Amino acid sequence: MKISLNWLQTFIHLPENAEQIGQWLTGTGLEVEGIERIEAVPGSLNGLVVGTVLTCEQHPNADKLKVTTVDIGQETPKHIVCGAPNVAAGQKVIVAPVNTIIHPLAGEPFKIKKAKIRGELSEGMICAEDEIGLGHDHDGIIVLDTDAPNGSPAKDLYDLKDDYVFEIGLTPNRADAASHFGVARDLKALLKREVCLPSIENFTASSRPSSIGVSIEAQDACPRYSGIVVNDITVGDSPAWLQTNLKAIGLNPINNVVDVTNYILHGLGQPLHAFDAATLAGGQIVVKMAEQGQVFVTLDGQERTLQGHELMICDAAKPVAIAGVFGGQHSGVTAQTKRIFIESAYFNPASVRKSAQTHGLKTDASFRYERGTDPNITVFAAQLAALLIADLAGGKIEEALVDEYPAPIAPFSFTVSYARINQLIGKDLPKEEVQSTLTALDIAITPQNNDLFTVTVPPYRVDVTREADIVEEVLRIHGFDNVALEETLDTDFLSDFPKTDAFGKEREVASLLVANGFYEIMTNSLTKPSYAGQTDGFDGAHSVEILNKLSEELGVMRQSLLFTGLESVAHNINHRQPDLKFFEFGKTYSKGSSGREEHEWLSLFVTGLQEAEHWQSGQEQVIFQDLKEAVVKVLHKLGLHTFEQAPTTAGGFAYALQVSHQEKPVATLGLVHPKVLSQLQIKQPVFYAELNWQAILDLHSNALVYKAVSKYPEVRRDLSLVLDQNITFAQVKKVAETQRLAILQFIGLFDVYEGDKLEAGKKAYALKFVLQDTAKTLTDKVIDKAMNKLIKAFEQDLNAVIRK
Repeated sequence: MKISLNWLQTFIHLPENAEQIGQWLTGTGLEVEGIERIEAVPGSLNGLVVGTVLTCEQHPNADKLKVTTVDIGQETPKHIVCGAPNVAAGQKVIVAPVNTIIHPLAGEPFKIKKAKIRGELSEGMICAEDEIGLGHDHDGIIVLDTDAPNGSPAKDLYDLKDDYVFEIGLTPNRADAASHFGVARDLKALLKREVCLPSIENFTASSRPSSIGVSIEAQDACPRYSGIVVNDITVGDSPAWLQTNLKAIGLNPINNVVDVTNYILHGLGQPLHAFDAATLAGGQIVVKMAEQGQVFVTLDGQERTLQGHELMICDAAKPVAIAGVFGGQHSGVTAQTKRIFIESAYFNPASVRKSAQTHGLKTDASFRYERGTDPNITVFAAQLAALLIADLAGGKIEEALVDEYPAPIAPFSFTVSYARINQLIGKDLPKEEVQSTLTALDIAITPQNNDLFTVTVPPYRVDVTREADIVEEVLRIHGFDNVALEETLDTDFLSDFPKTDAFGKEREVASLLVANGFYEIMTNSLTKPSYAGQTDGFDGAHSVEILNKLSEELGVMRQSLLFTGLESVAHNINHRQPDLKFFEFGKTYSKGSSGREEHEWLSLFVTGLQEAEHWQSGQEQVIFQDLKEAVVKVLHKLGLHTFEQAPTTAGGFAYALQVSHQEKPVATLGLVHPKVLSQLQIKQPVFYAELNWQAILDLHSNALVYKAVSKYPEVRRDLSLVLDQNITFAQVKKVAETQRLAILQFIGLFDVYEGDKLEAGKKAYALKFVLQDTAKTLTDKVIDKAMNKLIKAFEQDLNAVIRK
């Protein structure tokens, strides 16, 4: 949103510089993202000086040129060739000396150079209005009526006031500040200065009934509709002051009627629309809901099919505007318009928002109506517009103003505690400061007792509806920077800080995965209902359905990150990117016995080649162990170093492994079932892992244990065990760990054999055992004793045979 300082100063006295005002606005919550200086005239007449024409002679080589000498306050007069017909000796003129940059109204700026014109030396230029941006006159040079000394700056002769435009990042809740007057109200409260509205004292109410009748059929969507007729207007250009104001904030002037409506919209925050009264059939305005399927042509010439939920402004025969959004093609003001009806209404924000979104129309009017305007300013805005148009377009106000307001909107009213204000701010504020701040913000106060009081909030402050909002209003005027840490109250924090910084851990894990070749994806939480029935554990009965669906294809919330992630996998494969490593942090949604449930997950996808093709490396495909390695790294990063693992028949997997820590499941990983892949037309294996992010954070510990590096060497021993086919490495490892051998540091599986050299139903594991004593060097006797104990345990518990 753009706010002009010169325009703002018509509402409140602001002698301070733009930078200071920008700091104040940012402090009140109206963040100034930039300040742009706008010169009153291009170049601000810099370098131009006052001079006196001493002599003026005919140019010897050109009939239309004169050779002059001009005193510009320097040691010697300047020779200047001039083509103006009105130049003469004795005149006071404006001179552009050599090296001055000229900014003409038409064309690009240029620098004055010393030159010879038809053989005569010229050391400058005597200026006309259009040559320096002061006007459009080019019939002759400017002849001054001044006693200013020669050489004095020409800009001192003119009251040129540069403007400064603030670019404000207006947040959606600050509808009250979506205008110059709204911004002035905040400065009023901050600086304790008065604000003033434009005068309408010359508005005289007419007793003659309005020739345009108004009827509101949809009162919920249009609580108030005001309007007034102005007759005998002449549509033309706006005066310079109005055009200057609009241009400063980036608007193009159109004509004196439309410009007035824009001036009031950006000045007061009240959108207006001017109808050509001659086009309103039956002399009627009817505010009602649209008919579904009806085609309506807007001012931009586009045909739009109405959905039935739009609020429409109609005459006795047809719609003429989408209320609060856009006018109709034939209802606007043209050069032939002689009589207008000015609409000044209050529309329900939700109604306007839905209409604008449906038709993809975003206008200055809908921007304000969607957020909420002031229902109590419609009449004032209509009267001011009528006065301005009567003045600028020669119109006459001969008919009474119409104001339909069947159910006035009441202000918000609720109870606030001084103690609660101090608690939330963290500082004791004097009651007098709280009261004066709220009063300056147009919020009335009614005391109840020593601590409680009732506030009455005007409807235009749409974001102030509860006690916490009052605290925010007080704090932003008091100043966030004025609440120093050492001044805060000696009290407990309002809320507990989480044991684990979830976002911080998310960033750590993301960095880890990126360092290991993964790319982060973010997929849509809305998904296809058909996905729910494709895997065990996810069915349509548990789907959370969207009430206002954008489409049936995106009709439910996802129950798993699997399918939306596979959509990304399929998309990349279809674009010839088959080697993928993806991860995603996201939520899933389902209906359970306790209502709707949300769960946070981390998902991993790997597919394609392990590494990019290279002449030194083969084309090895990713395998389950590649995915498992990534999962283990994530768990280790978060302090989960010991965990159990067991096969699982989880839905969506051809085979899978469940990983638990302290008997709590933290991850499931495996190969996605081909039937699931076929639904997304994926023809290559995809490995998928889903980690229960919240469970992992709950189990996470930041505790670090330092363990000195042993100065004694490790010893490695290998064993080959023949086992039954159904025995897993995890079982072998668990048996070894139960022997409680302090010197056993590591157990690893480095080979598996299944073949005709073993009897049916058997397999062989080749195991690596690392032994080390941190206090002394191991002897063969100690090593052999430990290994014999392990062998005996394997034979007894697993019926293993030691393979020689």
